[in-house]
Amino acid sequence: MNPSDQLRMTVYASLMAALTAAGAFIAIPVGPVPIVLQNLFVLLSGLLLGSRWGLAAVGAYLLAGALGLPVFAGGAGGIGRLAGPTGGYLIGYLPAVFVVGLVSEKTQNRAIFDILAMLCGEVIIYACGVSWLKYQSAMTWEKSMAIGMLPFLPGDVLKIAAAIPIAKAVRPVVQRARG
Repeated sequence: MNPSDQLRMTVYASLMAALTAAGAFIAIPVGPVPIVLQNLFVLLSGLLLGSRWGLAAVGAYLLAGALGLPVFAGGAGGIGRLAGPTGGYLIGYLPAVFVVGLVSEKTQNRAIFDILAMLCGEVIIYACGVSWLKYQSAMTWEKSMAIGMLPFLPGDVLKIAAAIPIAKAVRPVVQRARG
Protein backbone atom coordinates (compact mmCIF):
# COMPACT_ATOMS: atom_id res chain seq x y z
CA MET A 1 0.00 0.00 0.00
CA ASN A 2 1.48 3.32 -1.00
CA PRO A 3 1.69 6.21 1.50
CA SER A 4 -1.22 8.07 -0.09
CA ASP A 5 -3.52 5.03 0.23
CA GLN A 6 -2.32 4.42 3.77
CA LEU A 7 -3.16 8.01 4.69
CA ARG A 8 -6.57 7.65 3.09
CA MET A 9 -7.27 4.46 5.07
CA THR A 10 -6.14 6.18 8.27
CA VAL A 11 -8.64 8.94 7.56
CA TYR A 12 -11.39 6.38 6.91
CA ALA A 13 -10.56 4.54 10.14
CA SER A 14 -10.65 7.84 12.04
CA LEU A 15 -13.99 8.68 10.44
CA MET A 16 -15.44 5.32 11.48
CA ALA A 17 -14.16 5.84 15.03
CA ALA A 18 -15.87 9.25 15.07
CA LEU A 19 -19.11 7.79 13.69
CA THR A 20 -19.00 5.07 16.36
CA ALA A 21 -18.66 7.80 19.00
CA ALA A 22 -21.56 9.71 17.42
CA GLY A 23 -23.61 6.50 17.51
CA ALA A 24 -23.10 6.36 21.27
CA PHE A 25 -24.81 9.71 21.72
CA ILE A 26 -27.99 8.31 20.22
CA ALA A 27 -28.77 6.26 23.31
CA ILE A 28 -32.09 5.11 24.72
CA PRO A 29 -31.68 4.01 28.35
CA VAL A 30 -33.49 0.73 29.00
CA GLY A 31 -31.69 -0.55 32.07
CA PRO A 32 -28.00 -1.24 32.54
CA VAL A 33 -27.47 -1.59 28.77
CA PRO A 34 -28.78 1.28 26.58
CA ILE A 35 -29.94 0.98 22.98
CA VAL A 36 -27.25 2.66 20.85
CA LEU A 37 -26.08 2.88 17.24
CA GLN A 38 -22.45 2.13 18.12
CA ASN A 39 -22.63 -1.45 16.95
CA LEU A 40 -23.97 -0.38 13.53
CA PHE A 41 -20.76 1.59 12.97
CA VAL A 42 -18.62 -1.21 14.39
CA LEU A 43 -20.15 -3.61 11.88
CA LEU A 44 -19.75 -1.10 9.06
CA SER A 45 -16.11 -0.60 10.05
CA GLY A 46 -15.50 -4.29 9.44
CA LEU A 47 -17.43 -4.37 6.18
CA LEU A 48 -15.90 -1.22 4.74
CA LEU A 49 -12.37 -1.21 6.13
CA GLY A 50 -11.63 -4.91 6.55
CA SER A 51 -10.13 -6.68 9.54
CA ARG A 52 -6.97 -4.63 10.01
CA TRP A 53 -8.31 -1.11 9.47
CA GLY A 54 -11.65 -1.93 11.11
CA LEU A 55 -9.72 -3.06 14.18
CA ALA A 56 -7.76 0.21 14.07
CA ALA A 57 -11.00 2.22 13.93
CA VAL A 58 -12.61 0.41 16.88
CA GLY A 59 -9.33 0.40 18.81
CA ALA A 60 -9.04 4.18 18.38
CA TYR A 61 -12.63 4.60 19.56
CA LEU A 62 -12.08 2.46 22.66
CA LEU A 63 -8.77 4.13 23.43
CA ALA A 64 -10.38 7.58 23.23
CA GLY A 65 -13.08 6.43 25.64
CA ALA A 66 -10.64 4.75 28.02
CA LEU A 67 -8.61 7.97 28.13
CA GLY A 68 -11.69 9.84 29.32
CA LEU A 69 -13.12 11.38 26.18
CA PRO A 70 -16.94 11.33 26.36
CA VAL A 71 -17.47 8.88 23.51
CA PHE A 72 -19.37 6.09 25.26
CA ALA A 73 -23.15 5.88 25.68
CA GLY A 74 -24.61 8.81 27.53
CA GLY A 75 -21.52 10.95 26.89
CA ALA A 76 -19.44 8.97 29.36
CA GLY A 77 -15.76 8.17 29.16
CA GLY A 78 -13.01 6.70 31.28
CA ILE A 79 -11.54 3.31 32.03
CA GLY A 80 -14.30 2.70 34.59
CA ARG A 81 -16.83 2.38 31.78
CA LEU A 82 -14.86 -0.54 30.38
CA ALA A 83 -14.95 -2.20 33.80
CA GLY A 84 -18.65 -1.47 34.32
CA PRO A 85 -21.70 -3.52 33.27
CA THR A 86 -21.42 -2.51 29.59
CA GLY A 87 -17.66 -3.07 29.37
CA GLY A 88 -18.02 -6.53 27.88
CA TYR A 89 -20.00 -5.16 24.95
CA LEU A 90 -17.38 -2.48 24.34
CA ILE A 91 -14.47 -4.94 24.50
CA GLY A 92 -16.47 -7.35 22.33
CA TYR A 93 -16.36 -4.77 19.54
CA LEU A 94 -12.70 -5.65 18.91
CA PRO A 95 -13.07 -9.35 18.00
CA ALA A 96 -16.42 -8.61 16.32
CA VAL A 97 -15.00 -6.02 13.92
CA PHE A 98 -12.05 -8.26 13.17
CA VAL A 99 -14.28 -11.23 12.29
CA VAL A 100 -16.68 -9.11 10.21
CA GLY A 101 -13.73 -7.61 8.36
CA LEU A 102 -12.05 -10.96 7.81
CA VAL A 103 -15.20 -12.56 6.40
CA SER A 104 -15.80 -9.49 4.24
CA GLU A 105 -12.26 -9.68 2.84
CA LYS A 106 -12.54 -13.39 2.04
CA THR A 107 -15.99 -13.41 0.39
CA GLN A 108 -15.77 -10.72 -2.31
CA ASN A 109 -18.28 -8.47 -0.51
CA ARG A 110 -21.36 -10.51 -1.36
CA ALA A 111 -24.44 -9.40 0.57
CA ILE A 112 -25.32 -12.86 1.95
CA PHE A 113 -21.83 -13.22 3.40
CA ASP A 114 -21.95 -9.68 4.74
CA ILE A 115 -25.15 -10.59 6.59
CA LEU A 116 -23.57 -13.76 7.96
CA ALA A 117 -20.45 -11.82 8.97
CA MET A 118 -22.53 -9.25 10.84
CA LEU A 119 -24.56 -11.97 12.55
CA CYS A 120 -21.28 -13.53 13.71
CA GLY A 121 -20.15 -10.10 14.90
CA GLU A 122 -23.34 -9.64 16.89
CA VAL A 123 -22.94 -13.10 18.45
CA ILE A 124 -19.42 -12.14 19.53
CA ILE A 125 -20.59 -8.81 20.98
CA TYR A 126 -23.39 -10.50 22.92
CA ALA A 127 -21.15 -13.36 24.10
CA CYS A 128 -18.69 -10.86 25.56
CA GLY A 129 -21.33 -8.40 26.76
CA VAL A 130 -23.81 -10.75 28.39
CA SER A 131 -21.02 -12.75 30.04
CA TRP A 132 -19.50 -9.58 31.52
CA LEU A 133 -22.94 -8.26 32.54
CA LYS A 134 -23.63 -11.54 34.36
CA TYR A 135 -20.26 -11.40 36.08
CA GLN A 136 -20.66 -7.74 37.09
CA SER A 137 -24.23 -8.00 38.32
CA ALA A 138 -24.31 -11.57 39.66
CA MET A 139 -27.54 -12.18 37.73
CA THR A 140 -28.52 -15.57 36.39
CA TRP A 141 -27.77 -16.35 32.75
CA GLU A 142 -31.47 -16.13 31.96
CA LYS A 143 -31.83 -12.69 33.52
CA SER A 144 -28.59 -11.45 31.95
CA MET A 145 -29.83 -12.47 28.51
CA ALA A 146 -33.29 -11.06 29.18
CA ILE A 147 -31.81 -7.68 30.14
CA GLY A 148 -28.65 -7.57 28.04
CA MET A 149 -29.63 -9.23 24.78
CA LEU A 150 -33.27 -10.00 24.02
CA PRO A 151 -34.58 -6.40 23.95
CA PHE A 152 -31.89 -5.45 21.43
CA LEU A 153 -32.35 -8.20 18.85
CA PRO A 154 -35.08 -6.48 16.77
CA GLY A 155 -32.98 -3.31 16.57
CA ASP A 156 -29.94 -5.33 15.58
CA VAL A 157 -31.88 -6.87 12.70
CA LEU A 158 -32.74 -3.35 11.52
CA LYS A 159 -29.11 -2.22 11.90
CA ILE A 160 -27.89 -5.16 9.82
CA ALA A 161 -30.56 -4.42 7.20
CA ALA A 162 -29.41 -0.78 7.09
CA ALA A 163 -25.72 -1.72 6.91
CA ILE A 164 -26.11 -3.70 3.67
CA PRO A 165 -27.13 -0.79 1.38
CA ILE A 166 -24.75 1.58 3.17
CA ALA A 167 -21.85 -0.81 2.60
CA LYS A 168 -22.86 -1.32 -1.03
CA ALA A 169 -22.88 2.43 -1.64
CA VAL A 170 -19.67 3.31 0.24
CA ARG A 171 -17.49 0.27 -0.49
CA PRO A 172 -16.36 1.32 -3.97
CA VAL A 173 -14.92 4.55 -2.58
CA VAL A 174 -13.05 2.82 0.24
CA GLN A 175 -11.83 -0.04 -1.93
CA ARG A 176 -9.98 2.33 -4.22
CA ALA A 177 -7.79 3.20 -1.22
CA ARG A 178 -7.43 -0.41 -0.07
CA GLY A 179 -6.15 -1.51 -3.45
